[in-house]
Amino acid sequence: MCQERAFHDLFNTAAKDLHDYLYYKYGADNHPQDIVQTAFQKLWENCRDVLPGKARSFLFTVANNEMLNSIARQKTVLNYRLEKPGDQTNETPEFLLEEKEYHDRLQKALAELTEDQRVTFLLNRVEGKKHQEIADMLGISRKAVEKRIYTALNILRKKVELPYI
Repeated sequence: MCQERAFHDLFNTAAKDLHDYLYYKYGADNHPQDIVQTAFQKLWENCRDVLPGKARSFLFTVANNEMLNSIARQKTVLNYRLEKPGDQTNETPEFLLEEKEYHDRLQKALAELTEDQRVTFLLNRVEGKKHQEIADMLGISRKAVEKRIYTALNILRKKVELPYI
């Protein structure tokens, strides 16, 4: 089967039959044309081991197995998509409550900052902008940006500080 002419002849005589077999058995949604190509590719890779009289049988067996593997992968993907992520966490209820309280305090503290401080702080810490980039965006000096961020950090530290039990 390693002779190009024999392989070409087999492709011309068996490809349509193999496609039709896969199409009728598994449907168009499973891309039978791709499986046909894969089967012929595997035949070419194993051409030394496949006798010319067994090549057609080899193609149909490989194609059927490839299609079954493809369907199994699709089912796994579907099952994974249908699984809802669990609401279970490894955190204790106390930790979750503290985290929510911390988040609420942080949001309240951010709201209490001046607009200039809040914008500058969020551009730096959330957006990851550098001081000079922020200065260029806002039309202020780099020192003004540093002052706003420093002031905002001090205010946030005081207002968000966790109470120690």
